[in-house]
Amino acid sequence: MNRFLGQLLLLIFLISIVGPFIWVLYTSFKSGANILASPWSLPTDVNQGFKNFSVAWGEGGFAKNFVNSLIVTVGTLVVLIPVGSMAAYVLAKYPFRGSKFILGGFMGGLMFPNFLVIVPLFLLVDKLGLLNSKIGLILVYVAYSLAFTVFVLHGFFQALPGELMEAARLDGCSDNATFWKVMLPLAKPGVLVVAIFNLIGLWNEYPLALVLANTPDFTTLPVGVANLTENQQYAGDWGALFAGIVIVMVPVMIVYLIFREQIQKTMLAGALKG
Repeated sequence: MNRFLGQLLLLIFLISIVGPFIWVLYTSFKSGANILASPWSLPTDVNQGFKNFSVAWGEGGFAKNFVNSLIVTVGTLVVLIPVGSMAAYVLAKYPFRGSKFILGGFMGGLMFPNFLVIVPLFLLVDKLGLLNSKIGLILVYVAYSLAFTVFVLHGFFQALPGELMEAARLDGCSDNATFWKVMLPLAKPGVLVVAIFNLIGLWNEYPLALVLANTPDFTTLPVGVANLTENQQYAGDWGALFAGIVIVMVPVMIVYLIFREQIQKTMLAGALKG
């Protein structure tokens, strides 16, 4: 009975996650009139779907939005992962006076909503001359994601045996070489999981991008979806709106499907260690 109930709950959870995505996917191949007349029916004209994606990608500006999101997300990860890894490694393996306080500060950053600092952050970025620029948004995203990155990787580095560091030193490795050649490769599963979760969060980040990069040349995909929603609902082109949502969702799902086994293994290993 308990097994049946557990499987039933998992099935309900699966339907609640997969169902909306399937509905959005096939609705993106329907016309606006068809969506309003029969929202649950299957599409009848595949060409309408290609038209919807063409409108979203071209007239909706998603081509430029996609490139902006890709540059900002990848650029943030390129800076964030090395910086976060080094900070987590030092706090985990080289304790010093105040290190626990610093780690507590990172943990406190996880509980601090970003919308509380949007106004002073806007003024700071504007004063630095980085408003409406990819570099400015990347730097803000690095600071925004650093707390989560350090918090998670700190646990991975702390779980690695200190004997490995001693062995590396005996082999003539400096502290810098020990980190890059020994400890970081061993923490690769954790780094990969952190990178994926940050990628998903940054790809879908909206409030900061709306305030700090709100001109058409620097608009990211989440802001582009909001703009498309505002424009297309008055035009009645709901099909293009759903096509735009699919464009945002698919890249993240592809990344997750590629690395899902690694994520599951890492999570399971963390649970067993805990």
